[in-house]
Amino acid sequence: MSIKGDIIRLGQIPDALLEISATELHRLFPRPALIHLGGDRAEPLFVSVLLHGNETTGLAAVQALLKNYASKPWPRAVSFFFGNVKAAREGLRRLGNQPDFNRIWPGTEMADCPETLWAQNVYEEMARRGVFASIDVHNNTGRNPHYSCVERLDGPSLNLGALFDRLVIYSPHPKGAQTGAFALACPSVTLECGQAGEAAGVGHAVEFIEKCLRLPEIPRPPPPPQDIELFHALAQVTVRDDVSFSYSDPAADLVLREQLDLLNFTELTAGTVLGHVTPRHPAKPLPLIARTDDGRDVAAGFFRVENDQLALTQAAMPCMLSMDERIIRQDCLCYLMERIKR
Repeated sequence: MSIKGDIIRLGQIPDALLEISATELHRLFPRPALIHLGGDRAEPLFVSVLLHGNETTGLAAVQALLKNYASKPWPRAVSFFFGNVKAAREGLRRLGNQPDFNRIWPGTEMADCPETLWAQNVYEEMARRGVFASIDVHNNTGRNPHYSCVERLDGPSLNLGALFDRLVIYSPHPKGAQTGAFALACPSVTLECGQAGEAAGVGHAVEFIEKCLRLPEIPRPPPPPQDIELFHALAQVTVRDDVSFSYSDPAADLVLREQLDLLNFTELTAGTVLGHVTPRHPAKPLPLIARTDDGRDVAAGFFRVENDQLALTQAAMPCMLSMDERIIRQDCLCYLMERIKR
């Protein structure tokens, strides 16, 4: 075992890794860990898991793969990265004193810190190894179908996304995501595998990673339009810092609609009510911010408050709506998407 830049590096699998839970992983890896394994093809597949400590499908998928290949060679070299083990111990996305581990990668707008430095080192190490493709495995806290995210609209990126599911989201914001960083070196994709703990999500991730391990190359021509439903995540919606919100507390500034996450990937019409607000001065701004890829706040184009109800002003399709109030504060309420016609 070697430790460099606060990262543990290994060239073999510790036996305990095959069965350990996400909450106990810190006992095996007290810091983020990178494991390199050889295979029949030299260019490695890079798989990162637990960048968010409460998103455990990636760890379960890696454990299943390690068992599958315990007595046979890997079709391709593979490198597994285990991210926020400290947050995983507590079952949280991140700890209060930590940055988001999926906002620290090259291209981030964050100031330098220990996490951005080791993320840069991991990226550079994989680039030197001639990384074949990058897969970042995640979960949603709200109810969503399985889908993938890419940060480039080129053929290899879209083919990689479509190999996981026909739902593919082009999401170049926010900056500093792992998929965006690795897109400079190889085709890269984020897998959104439903909610943590679901066997279907683990099986889907394992199946996809197996396919990637066996690919001799990733096709360059883009997939046929009928094989993919492509969306652009055009705005990230957050609750203003000075606005209290809740799903259950009627005294909050903004009380969100019950079972809001059932609206994910639904084409909502103008006038759809998302919640209600306490009476507020007309000059006070909207309770939500909607940031585009270039940083503009377009909330006024999508939302209105009328008769104390927060509603859409135009048709929109949300994804990643969550019922977890902590996650909403740490990340966002949702993304608003538009279809990309090809």
